[in-house]
Amino acid sequence: MRIGGPTLLVEMDDWRILIDPTFDPPGRRYPFALGTSSVKTRGPALSVDDLGRVDVILLSHDHHADNLDAAGRAMLPAASHVVTTVSGARRLGIPHVHGLRPDHDVVLEHPSKQPLRISATPSRHGPPLSRPVVGEVIGFAVRRQHHARTDLWVTGDTVLTRRLRRVAKGMDVDVAIVNAGGVRFRITGPLEYTMTGADAVTLVGLLQPRVAIPAHYDGWSHFRDGETGMRAAIRDAPRSVRERFCWLPDGRAVDLTAQLNTSHHTTERPLS
Repeated sequence: MRIGGPTLLVEMDDWRILIDPTFDPPGRRYPFALGTSSVKTRGPALSVDDLGRVDVILLSHDHHADNLDAAGRAMLPAASHVVTTVSGARRLGIPHVHGLRPDHDVVLEHPSKQPLRISATPSRHGPPLSRPVVGEVIGFAVRRQHHARTDLWVTGDTVLTRRLRRVAKGMDVDVAIVNAGGVRFRITGPLEYTMTGADAVTLVGLLQPRVAIPAHYDGWSHFRDGETGMRAAIRDAPRSVRERFCWLPDGRAVDLTAQLNTSHHTTERPLS
């Protein structure tokens, strides 16, 4: 279910997984690094009160309000597990947080659920050498324990790097959530801090997931490519790539079983 921005709720084998919680109302301007800022232009399709139980929060980074705002931060203690960066785990300082570096993982267990293995994948939230300014970010590969295939991959906020291309070529993924939007700021000129729609299409072409879901492409003033660029890039993509994309409506659960079962491979249990 798409809630807004980077925030999605995924249900898999009775695990309820929330990605980058942002639930503040629109209208506020939030500061970022080096004097940059952005205004939230769209509110969430679902309120925190309507969300229900959350087992796992996947938090790509904690230091930008478009991935973790005030309302999202307030709900972290209620989740059973929070998985984020190592530096983010230190800053959050809550007992149930797991801090991961790229290529490291954690296994989450529950008496009535199949264990989940969550691995951190590399992200770079800007141009080369920008990490000291933009901070640490990760993506997430989620799979049920003992499964060779990745059930879910979340790119996190990232540009299209050589390392990310190599990771995509080596993964076997059912559902990929691909953050784009082409973030730019007036003060830093043409420098981009997330993938554009064209970059997302390139990544999906390398990855070849069964289903690709566009995310984090609207709802903020710092998106320059935005939904228009994403839709145009998908429209112009080769059919073998274009047909992998699935646009999620706001606030409504979508069962992906049909899309997964009509691809070249099938999955044993659906995601929604």
